Amino acid sequence: MDLLVTLVIGGIVGWLASILMKTNGQMGIVANVIVGIVGSFLGIAIANALNVRHSGTLVHWIIIVAGASLLIAILQSLGVMRRLASR
Repeated sequence: MDLLVTLVIGGIVGWLASILMKTNGQMGIVANVIVGIVGSFLGIAIANALNVRHSGTLVHWIIIVAGASLLIAILQSLGVMRRLASR
C-alpha cells in the first residue's frame, strides 16, 4: 500500500512541477512519477540542510514541488528534457 501511495503522490508532485516549469507536454506519466519522487527527496534534503521547518502540510507540499521543479531545471540545463522531447 505504501508503494502505491508513493507512486500516486510522486505522480501528482511531478505533474505539478512540470506544469510550473512548462514541460508538461514533454513528460509522460512515468517521467512525472520519477521526477516527483526524486524531486521530493531533493526538496526535503535541501530544506533540512537549510534548517527550514516543514511541519505544516502546505509548507511540506511547497517544498516537495519546489524540489521537483529544481530537478526539472537541472535536467533541462543538462539537456535531458530536449532528448526526451525529440523521441
